[in-house]
Amino acid sequence: MVSQHARLEHATQHLDAPLAVVDLDAFDANAADLARRAGGTPIRVASKSVRCRALLQRVLDQEGYAGVLAFTLAEALWLADGMDVEDVVVGYPTAERAALRRLAADPVLLERVTLMVDSVESLDLVRATVAQVEQPIRICLDLDASLRYLDGRVHLGPRRSPVHSVGEAVALARAVAADPVFTLVGVMAYEGQVAGLQDRPAGGVASTLRGLAVRRLKRASVAELTERRGAVVAAVREVADLELVNGGGTGSIETTVADPSVTEVAAGSGLLAPALFDGYDSFTPAPAALFALAVTRRPGPGLVTVAGGGWIASGPAGPDRLPVPTYPVGLGLLGAEGAGEVQTPLRGAAADDLAIGDRVWFRHAKAGELGERVADFHLVAGDEVVDVVPTYRGEGLTFV
Repeated sequence: MVSQHARLEHATQHLDAPLAVVDLDAFDANAADLARRAGGTPIRVASKSVRCRALLQRVLDQEGYAGVLAFTLAEALWLADGMDVEDVVVGYPTAERAALRRLAADPVLLERVTLMVDSVESLDLVRATVAQVEQPIRICLDLDASLRYLDGRVHLGPRRSPVHSVGEAVALARAVAADPVFTLVGVMAYEGQVAGLQDRPAGGVASTLRGLAVRRLKRASVAELTERRGAVVAAVREVADLELVNGGGTGSIETTVADPSVTEVAAGSGLLAPALFDGYDSFTPAPAALFALAVTRRPGPGLVTVAGGGWIASGPAGPDRLPVPTYPVGLGLLGAEGAGEVQTPLRGAAADDLAIGDRVWFRHAKAGELGERVADFHLVAGDEVVDVVPTYRGEGLTFV
């Protein structure tokens, strides 16, 4: 079997670096595997992990996928209008006043777009922004999915919604239901401490011990959230009919869909399989998104330098946020320099086989952020570039 490295080199030999590719063979295999893991529960695609209209459409056309989880209201309106996506949930509360006014004035968008709220203050902002609505604005409640101990003094998970208990969720649900400007249609709970943490983080003994702690944390969190989310959903259903209960992420599909209160699961990163998704026990995605940088120096034996490279992922600063040298195999970043703004030195036996002008292929630590670095993705099938499609950046769109 021809290696991915050989296929990518053959497909892009006529192109200059820097360039980014999406291997459609791997992308489609990952999409099919995510659907298999969901076991019939619909997957809502998290657009922030893709950031490319052509790839979003490609996965939405596959069996098992329905709707988009957007990361801003402006993006949601763009998808619902320009891409004709009929079901877009904004994954985060919004303060985009111009977009809110546009939403309120368009009955088609009001049918297709759902806002996320986690407080009465969010509702107040929306109400104060829109003078009137053609029909009620669709609302989804954001339930905090973190694991808490000692009356909240110990918080394990993302700092997201202030709505954690059944009582808090019901109170917010009643506030939505009491206002004719809104209609309550859903509940979302993103369990980042399960979906976003690798079971086997890379590193030495300390990482192995951390992995043991992470797996224990995940088991405890899944058990607690399944019980609490079920109770929240049951209580909120006494206030309003819910169309959707969204949960999960690429890293927690199996445990999320096992929760009987969940009607759909969110996923996106697993389609492109960035480096932060290499260490999970329940799945092994195929690397689908890579970028190539050109060799411009040979500082000494076992060393090469490529142009650029400082494509650092968001999140807590650390080695796991750095891009990962992938092809040719056997190259690594230098601890003293890391990935540089204008150049990145690499060390390894493979360096001596690289000439000036050759390429080194990297994987980004996170999925969607690669699309913020390049204007286009070169889509590769087999060993050929079959299309060149714009990323959000390439379409001139800035949503964050």
